[in-house]
Amino acid sequence: MIYLFMAVAVFACHEYDGSRVLKIGLAEEPRTLNVWLASDANSRKVLSLIYQPLYVHDPETLDLVPWLAESMPVYDARALSYTVTLRQARWSDGTPFTSRDVAFTGRLIQSFKVPRYASSWKFIARIDTPDPRTVIFSLKQPMAAFLSGTLATPIVQEKEWSGIVDQANNTEKPLATLINHRVMHPVGTGPFSLMQWRQGAFLHLKKNPHFFGNGQTINGRTLGPFVDDLVYSVYGTSDVAILALKKGDIDMFWWPIQPGYISDLSRQKKIRLFTNEKSALYFMGFNLRRPPFSDAALRRAVAYLIDKEFIVSRILQGQGTKMFSVVPAENRFWCCTDLPRYGDGMNRESRLKAAYQVLVDAGYSWAVPPVDAAGNLQPAREIRLPGGQPLERFTILTPPADYDPHRATSGLMIQEWLRELGMPAYARPMAFSSMLDQIKGNHDFDAFILGYGRLRLDPDYVRNLFHSDNDKARGWNMSGYHNSAFDELADRSTSEIDPYKRQVLVMEMQKLIARDLPYIPLYKPSVVEAVRTDRFDGWVEMLEGIGNIWSMCQVKPVKNDGT
Repeated sequence: MIYLFMAVAVFACHEYDGSRVLKIGLAEEPRTLNVWLASDANSRKVLSLIYQPLYVHDPETLDLVPWLAESMPVYDARALSYTVTLRQARWSDGTPFTSRDVAFTGRLIQSFKVPRYASSWKFIARIDTPDPRTVIFSLKQPMAAFLSGTLATPIVQEKEWSGIVDQANNTEKPLATLINHRVMHPVGTGPFSLMQWRQGAFLHLKKNPHFFGNGQTINGRTLGPFVDDLVYSVYGTSDVAILALKKGDIDMFWWPIQPGYISDLSRQKKIRLFTNEKSALYFMGFNLRRPPFSDAALRRAVAYLIDKEFIVSRILQGQGTKMFSVVPAENRFWCCTDLPRYGDGMNRESRLKAAYQVLVDAGYSWAVPPVDAAGNLQPAREIRLPGGQPLERFTILTPPADYDPHRATSGLMIQEWLRELGMPAYARPMAFSSMLDQIKGNHDFDAFILGYGRLRLDPDYVRNLFHSDNDKARGWNMSGYHNSAFDELADRSTSEIDPYKRQVLVMEMQKLIARDLPYIPLYKPSVVEAVRTDRFDGWVEMLEGIGNIWSMCQVKPVKNDGT
């Protein structure tokens, strides 16, 4: 509680209307205020309210919405360029936001090859700024990810960063110098700006009086912000943070609520729980470069044996959903729903018999099969490959339980389900960094369970995960999947500007993955978040939860009568 006490003590030295101070609990302290270094969730939660992109996603439809841009970009197919008109906006220091800032941001990323952003800018040939409110992006080739990737980049101020760039360029390691530069007072165009960061205690943001959205209606939503201050307090554990929420010391705990807390919080009269879906993928992957999982029939049999309903209902305690595509179902425009749903809705006996039939048809045999001549289940023994040799012991790598209990427990259950068919499966928890080295670096594994907790809405990651060009040490194609038909579709999807034509290509890509199963999609956890209802209201729900730019621009203090 010392963190919150120190924050309150600082506020006591000034005249603040406490009813307009939104107090937010964080699980960990932000690591940096340098937007180019920030990869942790807590740094992004702060910086996303300071630095803004040209376009954001609508919370309901997920369509792109002009943000710092005034309107949607205009495409010139002959010139292979996009023209973006900017809103009239100002930086938090009161100076005008102009096209020069946009061009400066893009050139900075290109020059330094800034990780996480460089891939979205490497196909930009030229950035022109014919006037302060117009930016023209000329592309080297058509690139579908321009809209959702390049235009979603946070824009930085040339005035703030030009000197930092010059200093970095005069060092032996310019990129390291740039990203490790300590930013004390970030200048942004967002709804809030930094007032004070007392490391180890709290972080205080104040309302930005120059925010372009203040009082404006964007995409049917009237924006504020309607609070004067945000105070982030850091709590070492969820237990302490949730106690602070129950006592009213904080108004929101900006971290997913674990299932063990939900029952208690749901009984609290002044606490509301929000449940939303994540853009995530948790999956079982295989090494297709060597036996036994170089055989697609064996992978399909495994898909039938996995009881996803059990994983979601028992391991995730209902806080998640089953997945059948590598694209989350909530990403409605891109997710293909016309896919095989191996084993879904089947009971244990039906799943075993379906998997057994897949392997029998592929030439597998057993010393004692799992299904006898009368069609009854029996304990299986010594499964043999189509060539007659025994299927050797194989390992399913998982993160340890103290890193992710869901994946660790899923691995143990999948081990047992596979053994019922006579497969010598062994789940093995491994330190996460060592696990990644073995899978991505050495390609020395049989199978694994991993996940991506925050996928981009643009489906280009499907190409990255399975294109044969990415089957290399540290490459994205961890399974070693090679399919020339998939590669051809993936290459076409990258350069297809028309979203509906691209949608057809992405759907076909998902069908090939669902047929060949280099990955078996398993589940994605839900995001459960908790807020108090007695001081603020107006939270905006969307994919990934209520902690978003729309919420922070629309949350309002409740009136004294509770309305």
